[in-house]
Amino acid sequence: MSTNDLSNAWNELRVLVESLELDVTKSIKGNKSAGVRTRKGLRLLKGQAANLVKLSMTLEKDETSVE
Repeated sequence: MSTNDLSNAWNELRVLVESLELDVTKSIKGNKSAGVRTRKGLRLLKGQAANLVKLSMTLEKDETSVE
């Protein structure tokens, strides 16, 4: 586990959020298909955010055990 892994996970999360922006905008305007894609993307975002938390906690745990 390294800070590079954490950085990569963060970048993936940012890309996902950016990719959802267009569908969220379309969904607000009433596009039902975009709403479905938005909800699917948000579920994926939730899972990736949880993974990022786990990576962060593991990294902190590894750093404190080295000291």
